[in-house]
Amino acid sequence: MRPAGSIPPGAPDHPSPPLPPAVERGGRRAGAAGRDDIRVLVRLLQPGSASRRARAVVREVLGQAGLDGDAIADAELIVAEPAANAEKHARPPYELRVYSLDAVPAWCEVVDGDPDVHEVRIILDLLHSVKEIGLPLLAENGRGLLMAHQLSGGHCHVRSTTAFTTGTPGKAVAFALPVPSGDRLAFPSPGRDN
Repeated sequence: MRPAGSIPPGAPDHPSPPLPPAVERGGRRAGAAGRDDIRVLVRLLQPGSASRRARAVVREVLGQAGLDGDAIADAELIVAEPAANAEKHARPPYELRVYSLDAVPAWCEVVDGDPDVHEVRIILDLLHSVKEIGLPLLAENGRGLLMAHQLSGGHCHVRSTTAFTTGTPGKAVAFALPVPSGDRLAFPSPGRDN
């Protein structure tokens, strides 16, 4: 895997953060043996405009992949939530990563400079374990994650990572993108770093 797109000048030269070991695809695990082409597009999100920039990048990438307007709009709503949460609750750097499998955008991550995954993990674990959940239960925190969870078909996770732009520890709130086939190419839950 190698980053596509530009990394800001002066950013440290370091390896890409690891992807989960494989991707679920049509009942098989793709990428595990390195047979599939996995690429990542990285964009720095500036404080004050992270949500807007994340939406624009996702709109462009999915539009180029031929997705319909409804699927693109859903993906824009999903990415806007973790980008806004990153600005509100975490510190920079803020990054957007779009992972493509065989040239199909399949997975998206919003990365921030706060390595604490605990609170996000609790909310996502709750969302994964409950069939129906009402907003009163998420009155204080988690409404954006609820929306991301629902619109991504439950394919929403958090993991520890390292920022491409600075090499500092952080976290990634990740979700499956809609693909032209209508399915989701979702990374499996990699143990406790999900």
